[in-house]
Order: sequence, then structure tokens, then C-alpha cells
Amino acid sequence: MTTQERSIARTRRQKRVRRKVLGTDGRPRVCVFRSKKHVYAQVISDDRGMTLLSVSTLSKALADKVKNGRGVEAARQVGLAVAEICKEKNIKRVVFDRNGFLYHGRVKAVADGAREGGLEF
Repeated sequence: MTTQERSIARTRRQKRVRRKVLGTDGRPRVCVFRSKKHVYAQVISDDRGMTLLSVSTLSKALADKVKNGRGVEAARQVGLAVAEICKEKNIKRVVFDRNGFLYHGRVKAVADGAREGGLEF
């Protein structure tokens, strides 16, 4: 499978997931993106079309906890950071959007870290 075919397949999965997953003001969507080097997570309100918060392995808050942006442990730290910031903004329940990625490895680690931090999916 070439890179272009992989990208097209992920886009198809992303659209299929996005049809069912919708973030509201009461229950926003946690969207995860993983690149080869880093992991990113955003909390999005689709009602307002607005990103409420974002955290990544590049964030200053995680600079001392994460040595490099790769790995399951770094992804878990991103999930914990998302949960911590959501608590400050009084967000308790969210919808998880895997963004077309398979739910294992780093994507699952972000979800597990967010659950561990106190978010409900």
C-alpha cells in the first residue's frame, strides 16, 4: 500500500467515524492526531465550531515529562494533560474521536490517560 493509498483510506475512515461522533457544548469531542514524531489532542465543540483546548507532546506543559514525542507513555501523558485542563474548564464528559486511526497503541494510550485523569467517555 502506497503512502497516497494509506492517506485516502484514513480519510475514508475519518469521514465514517465523524458521521457518528459529534461534539456539543455539553459533551465536546476529543480529537487525536498522531504523526511519526508527536501526538496531538484537541477538545472541540462542533456546536460553536471552536477548539476549546489543545495539548501535544510539543506543549511546554509536557516538556519536562516527555523526553521525546514518540511512544505510548508520551501519548498517555498527553491524555492526562487533556484531562487536567478539562477539569479546570469544568468539562467532565467527552466523546472520543480516533480521527481515522486504529484504536490501539498511542491512540488508545491517549484515551486511557484521559480516563485515568478523570474524563468520562
